Parts: sequence; C-alpha cells; structure tokens
Amino acid sequence: MKYLLAAIGMCTTMALSWGAQAAPSAAITPVSVVSPSAKGALSLVAAGQPAFVVVDAADLPAVRRVAVDLQADLARVAGAEVPTQAAKGQPIVILGTIGHSPVIDRLIAERKLDVSGIAGQWEGFVQQVVDKPAPGVARALVIAGADRRGAIFGAYDLSERIGVSPWAWWADVPTPVRQDLAVSPGRRAQKPVVKYRGIFLNDEDPGLSSWAKIRFGGVNSQMYEKVFELILRLRGNYLWPAMWGKSIFEDDPLSAQQADAYGVVLGTSHHEPMMRAQKDWARQGGGAWDYTTNKAALEAFWRDGVRRMGARESVVTIGMRGDGDEPMTKGTATELLETIVGDQRRILGEVTGKDPAATPQVWALYKEVQDYYDAGMRVPDDVTLLFSDDNWGNIRRLPEPGKARAGGYGVYYHFDYVGGPRSYKWINTNQIERTWEQMKLAADYGADKLWIVNVGDLKPMELPVSFFLDMAWDPAGMSVEAMDRYATDWAKAQFGAAPGEAIGPLLEGYTRLNARRKPELLNPDTFSLIHEREAERVLAEWDDLEARTLKVGATLPTAYRDAFFQLVQYPIQASANLTRLYVAAGRNQLYAAQGRASAKAWGDQVGVLFARDSELTRQYHEDVAGGKWRGMMSQVHIGYTSWDQPRANTPPSIKSVPPGQPRGLGVAVEGNSKATWAGSGAGVQLPVLDVDSVGSRWIDVFHGGKPFAFTATADQSWLKISQRAGRVDQDVRLEISVDWRKAPTGLTLAQVEIQGGNGERVAVTVPVSKPAGRRQGYVEVAGLLTIEAEHYSRAVAKDGLDWRTIPNLGRTLSGVAAFPSTAPSSEPGGGPWLEYPVDLQKPGALDVIVLAAPSLDFRGKEGLRFGVSFDDGPVKIVTLNLKPDTNDWNRAVASNAAVGRAHFTLAKGGARTLKLWRIDPGLVFETVMTTRQGLPATFLGPRESIRR
Repeated sequence: MKYLLAAIGMCTTMALSWGAQAAPSAAITPVSVVSPSAKGALSLVAAGQPAFVVVDAADLPAVRRVAVDLQADLARVAGAEVPTQAAKGQPIVILGTIGHSPVIDRLIAERKLDVSGIAGQWEGFVQQVVDKPAPGVARALVIAGADRRGAIFGAYDLSERIGVSPWAWWADVPTPVRQDLAVSPGRRAQKPVVKYRGIFLNDEDPGLSSWAKIRFGGVNSQMYEKVFELILRLRGNYLWPAMWGKSIFEDDPLSAQQADAYGVVLGTSHHEPMMRAQKDWARQGGGAWDYTTNKAALEAFWRDGVRRMGARESVVTIGMRGDGDEPMTKGTATELLETIVGDQRRILGEVTGKDPAATPQVWALYKEVQDYYDAGMRVPDDVTLLFSDDNWGNIRRLPEPGKARAGGYGVYYHFDYVGGPRSYKWINTNQIERTWEQMKLAADYGADKLWIVNVGDLKPMELPVSFFLDMAWDPAGMSVEAMDRYATDWAKAQFGAAPGEAIGPLLEGYTRLNARRKPELLNPDTFSLIHEREAERVLAEWDDLEARTLKVGATLPTAYRDAFFQLVQYPIQASANLTRLYVAAGRNQLYAAQGRASAKAWGDQVGVLFARDSELTRQYHEDVAGGKWRGMMSQVHIGYTSWDQPRANTPPSIKSVPPGQPRGLGVAVEGNSKATWAGSGAGVQLPVLDVDSVGSRWIDVFHGGKPFAFTATADQSWLKISQRAGRVDQDVRLEISVDWRKAPTGLTLAQVEIQGGNGERVAVTVPVSKPAGRRQGYVEVAGLLTIEAEHYSRAVAKDGLDWRTIPNLGRTLSGVAAFPSTAPSSEPGGGPWLEYPVDLQKPGALDVIVLAAPSLDFRGKEGLRFGVSFDDGPVKIVTLNLKPDTNDWNRAVASNAAVGRAHFTLAKGGARTLKLWRIDPGLVFETVMTTRQGLPATFLGPRESIRR
C-alpha cells in the first residue's frame, strides 16, 4: 500500500474544540477535540509533533490534494514543520474515499470501519478512531468519504475543530498553537441536507476586482484557487463565478479546470445559460441576443459551452433572459421560452450523449422569469426550480408543502444587490436572524436541493456567508437557539472563547443597526432631530458599539488585530462614522434653516467625518496584513441619490444661514422644526410631559451670531430646569422635567421663560399631565402607544401552532412568529393569538399600526393576513401585500419593515386587551402601536411605552 503526504484542513462545523478557540458544543461527543489526558483519547499533536496524514495513491486527485491541506493544518496547530515522513510512534490520520481507497475499503471489509448511513450518500463522511488499522499502527483516526467531497469535508471538518478557521487566509485569522491535542474515541458521521450549497461572486467591481488585480494580476485561477478552498472549508460545493466583464472560462481557462480539480461544482448565473458567461457572447460578436432572429448562432454558442464543460461536475442553467440581466421580452413569451428550454435540452443530449436528465440543470425563477412560472410555464421534472428572493432577502415564492419533483427546488438569496430602490454593496448589512427565518421557510417548504447566495465582493460578508452555508448543511440543526448563539460561537472560533463572548454581541449589534436602514439609503433627514430624540438614540447605539469594540480590541494579542479589524472593527467604526456624518449634515441643514450660528460648526464636522471615512478605508487597504487587502474596500458608499451609485464618494450638501436672520436670542423646542426668536411675538409649546411617559423634554437656546448670557425660570416650583443660567456661545440644551410628587393632578400648562441680553425673552409653554387613578398595562400618552411584539402578556397556542420569539430580528428588538410555518391559514379569529394589556386615555377613533418583517406572500396569493382585536370584540383583518417594484415594496425594503393598519372606534377607554391574531403563515411581528392623530415623523417610530 502506498501513502501520500497529506495535511490538515478545516470546515465550518458546530462541534467542540478544546482550548482557546473552542468551537460551539456543550459536551464531549465521539471524535471531539479533547485534552490528551481524556479517557481513551487519541493524540493528534504530541509534544509539538503533528499526526501524519496518509492517503492512498489510488485515491481521487481532489482527495489527495486536501490531504496536503490537512497535513499543513495539523502542522500549523502544532507550530511545527510539515512532516515529510512518519516518525516512529507518530499519530496517524488515514484519509480516503469509499470505493477509491484500497485501505478504506479494506477497513470496511474487515468491519473495523463503520460506514453505515454514509456509504452511497452524497458528500457523507465518517470520522472514527480505529484500532490496528494497518500493520504496525496501534490506533488511528480514519476519515472516510462516501465520495470525494465527503472525504474533503471530513478532512476540513477536523481542521476547523482543532482550531484552523475557514477564514484563516481570507480574514487572517490566526491558529492557536498547541503542544498536545487529541480526539475522543468513537465514531462521528455527517452528511448534508441541501445538495448544492454555494455562493455567487457578483457586483464585484470595484472591490473584489481591484483587489484581485493588485494581488493576483486579475480575477484568475490564482484567485479562484483561494475561493475554491474557502467554499470547501465552509462545507459549500457550488459557485457562480464573477461575471461583471469577466468569463471564468475564457479569461483564464485554468480556473474552470481547477474548480473540478478541487471538487467544486461550477455553474453560471441566472442570465447566463448553458455554461456560457455573458461576456463570452459579447466578445465573440455573435450578433443579437435574440432567439427569434439569431437562433442558429445562439445554439452554436450554447453547444460550445456544453462541449467545453465536458465531464466536469456542473449544474447547467437553462432558460433565457435578456442580454445584461434584463427581461428577454416585454411581457411573458411563454411559448418562446418553452421552445428555448426544449432546444437547450436537446443540445445537452446531443453533446453529452446522455439523456438530458442525466445532466443537473436549474431554471432560475428570477425577477420577470417568475412571471412565466406564474403564467403556467413548466419545465421537465428533472430540472431544479430555483426560486428567488426580491433581492432584499425576502423570498418571493416557495413550493407547496410536500409537492415533490425529481429535480427538487432551491433558493437564490442576496447579501448584496445592484438595483432599486438603492444598491447596497459596501458592507455587511445582513442580519443572520432574518436569513434564518427566510431560509427556514425554504427548508420547511421543501426548497432544499440548491441554495446559492449573492455575496458581492465576498470579503465584507464573512459572517453571513458562514451562517448561510452552515445552515444549508443542516437546516433542522440550526434551531432558533443555535441561531441565537451563532454570532458568539462564530466569534469564539475566530478569536477565542473569552473574546468571542464579547465580540458576538458586537456582530449582532452592528448588523441590526445596518439592516434597519442600509448605509447607502441614509441621508441627512433619515433620523429625526426633533422627535423622540431619535438621532441621539441611534448615535448612542453606535457610540456604545464602537466603545465596546475598541475595548475588546485593546485586549487582543497582536496576532489577532488584523482579523479583528476586518471582521469587527472596520464595519463598526466605518458604519458608525457614516451615521454620524449624515446626522451632522442633518443638523447643519436644520440649524441653517433655523438661523443658528452653530450651523457652520456642524457643516465643518461633516468634512471631518468625510475625511475620517477615507482614513478608515486607507487603514483597511494599507495597514492591515501588510497591505494584503488593498483595493477590497473601494466601493463607493456616500452620496447616493438614486438606485445607482455615484461616481465617487460625495458628502452631503452643506447649508449656510440665510442673510438677514436675527442675531440674538433664539429658541427651538422638541417636536418643532421652527425656531422662535425673541421679539417675534410668537409663542412655542413643548410636547406634553406625562407621568407615564419620557423623563424630560428639551429646549435649545442659541444665537444667530451674537453670543449672550441667559437665564431660565419656571412659573411652577415643581418644574425642574437642568440649567437656570449661563452663557450661549454655542447652543445650550435645557432639559425640562417634573417633580411628580409635588405636581398637581390633571393637566397643567406651566411656563418656562428664557431671558437673554437686552431684555430679550421667549416664553415656552410646558403641558404637564398627571392623570388621577391607577393605570394598567402599556399606557397611552398624547394619543400614542408603542409595544415591542416580544413583550406580550400572553401567547396562546392553538391547532398545533405556537409562538416563538426570534431574537434580534428587525429594527429594534426582535420578531415574533407562529410555527410551524407550513400549517395552513387559520380562520380569522380562530387561530393562535398574542395579548397586550393597554391603558387607553379615552374612547373614540384609534388606529392600530403593526410593524412586521417585510415578508412577501411566498404562496403566490394576495398577501399575508393577520388579525387585530380589542378584548373579545370583532377581529379586523389586515393584509400585507408587498409586490416587488411597487411603492409599498420600495418603502418596506428601504425601511426594513412592512406596515399594517387597522382602524377602530372604541366605546370605552381605560384598561383593554389588544390582540394580534395569526391568520397566514410567514408573518413576523416586530412592533405594535396605536395612534389617534398619526405618528411623529421619525424613522423608527415612538419609543416603547411605559407599562404599569
């Protein structure tokens, strides 16, 4: 028997590691990584010497290649040189493929290796500690794959569990060195659920393309080798290659060959049929991309693509869209597309010499192509139907539960997009919580043959890419609890157990803040400067995240700083800085309109923050990993005004105070965008201060160019002012609050008088409300009431349906949904419901507004319905019917929330029970509000009400 040198690799798995970078698990299970002192442990590293990896010379080339990776990984963990031959007594790892490795087949025949449940299973693998596997070998860890990728995944799985991150090269994650390391005895077996699990490198200019040109000379085979290895280490197996002006087949033909050599299945995107890149057609000058006028040229083009594919593992995209990611025709030319598909399958049969069904094929129901499906077009049963999201993470259509087809179903998902309402390419804005909820729907409804996600430049998406491919491996294993701890577990795997506990919440925090409004959609008035202290609260969230980030980063060993900057620090600091920039621009524009002299200082601050953005990009490109990632973060991200990106980062416009404005005492109050000047004769009033509401209201005192000294006095002893005198060189904010023990019952109109130089005065009315009696539940104040959906008082299960909270999903706290999602629709008022105790100020007209995740009706019906009622009163049905490219959909995806509204006229106020009813599957509630005269002009809505 011949042995070849191999090496140790890794994969994204959720099993126990031992030591500083323990991967997630709670107990020692078979073939877990343990201390060498553990009972029955088999050493993989002993006194700094790594195990020797052996693979049969007769095994498949892709397996022999990964053996080299596995050996290198073991040596990396040991901090040793890669061994070239086995020393006496050195631990042994045997790697091989069932049916291709004589040593593996012998161990099976001798009943030393148990491959039950794995043999013959797509990409299955077993890891087993085997006694006396070969002459002179007392014990060894045997890794056997049911096929070549099974062996590859078995090798990389071990690599990750001993501490080698899949992102070791792509994010410069260090590998902790251990002098001694072992695995527990027993057997460990796995196989994937989703057959094809992949990524799409897309929208890759300027980031990935610029970086690849600098580092590799272009998007070529050298770059793709790194991509192929990453996909496999993440337990993926499928790639749609970069296609913006590129062809993996023609730019560097070795790239496509290497995909198969590594074991990666190659495909092409939704508008590149028959294994041809879009640019192949443009380069060869084949004429019009029109099957009705240029059929012969197109067929020859496609035939060459299939011929070039040869015997390499591929999934062939069929169908046809217009050239350049556009519709093929106006409307649905169903008969034409059916003819095209039939001709493409004929070509497949003629070129391969096999039944077309023997070649895996996919029909991507992307954008307008879904209209063909909706109109009744069908393709042969062996073709995989690839459903899509709406480019914003909301799945458009899924099959009926239990409706099987030979080719199965899949999902094309997006972490990046170029298109309306606004392109988003710069940074990770994807909540894994939302990905989990949508892809769980896909798995539950049987769309589990192929999952592929558009990852843009790849680099900013490390966390969601890992999550997507992990979930694709075992959707059922990714429970809501596993999802909830995923970010922390992932952080532990990259940075170690103690830092990971602190880093996980940072990852969850910044993705929530970026997902609520993607950076490209921010503008100076996104967050209100006058209502709900919204801008201040958003900035406080970013300030807190950044402070915690810097604190954690300062404690990390130097070796981890590059990885930390890429995965944590840069996305948080750059996103925080961008938010500050737009808020500063908003202050400049508002204050200029109000006539405040401080407008200029805020305009100057915009320039400082704009320069800071460039400096953070420079650090990423030049300071991190010795300039390894130069060019990667060059995506334009400031100054969007339409769906398309600006030519360069462009700061918001800066405003100046119009000439002729007053120069003396000016006042602006919470809830009012207008300024009030001394001598104008105008009065101004604060929003109500209620005993069951916010703690204080604010008054800004400012000047228009002439500083002055001021005093502030109240006409009531129980009305408190944070500062009663001072000098207004810059704006001064006064906080107005109440000593509720002394305030009278009922509504009182108090007054604060601001006096400046030369006797200038402005009087501010302060309504103060202290209702008599005891309130119960969430309290309505000034006609407004807000409750986070998670804060129900009672969740009533019914008909096998139960309510689950999805932590961190959405814009503010979490989401609540009824499971299982495959249950049929409930009768209005007859299904499960949630209860919220409320205390209403009075009877009369009232609107209930529900914010939900912007889900689409994936069943192809007329929207997702839910019910609203008070107490045991009638249930009002609300329908959320978001259709892509409509105004409602644009608003929903831009704001990451769908809005439903129900109107009531109530006979009584006081203590009531507000109920939300489940009707249709797939709805996720986030926030419920009531209003009598509309909501204030904020992005997030009013803060949660006080509960009594």
